[in-house]
Amino acid sequence: MKVDKKNAVSGKLKARLLILEARYYADLCDELVKGAVAVIERAGAKWDHVVVPGALELPGAIAIAEPSKRYDGYVALGCVLRGETMHYEIVSTESARGLMDLTLKGLCIGNGILTCENETQAWARAKTSEGDKGGGAAEAALAMIRHKRAMKKKTTR
Repeated sequence: MKVDKKNAVSGKLKARLLILEARYYADLCDELVKGAVAVIERAGAKWDHVVVPGALELPGAIAIAEPSKRYDGYVALGCVLRGETMHYEIVSTESARGLMDLTLKGLCIGNGILTCENETQAWARAKTSEGDKGGGAAEAALAMIRHKRAMKKKTTR
């Protein structure tokens, strides 16, 4: 297993991931998905894609998909922008907590929910030519899949 210049684990991986997109900011999400798909395909993995209403629904959608055991990992993508109310804090905190709760149960999840002050910051993080946080979330999910598989091999020795 090699690590490339962007810290992505390279090499082919037989896996299927589910990309979950909270499509509240459509154009930003298109860019996040573009980055995630590129990383997953570069790794040789397969992917499916679903859309949910918002970031708060991402953990629940993963919890709904998991009993099927169809997916090796998940890539949660979305964007939360600060507004004038506490809604930003609630959505950003609770969506991250929900994803973390699922990872502590052993699920391989890449968190690509942007939490930004404004659209300019979000675009800088979403663009594949700049921050590529969609690709980064996919890299995280792939790395955790590899880690989980490595740990299973160690326990069967």
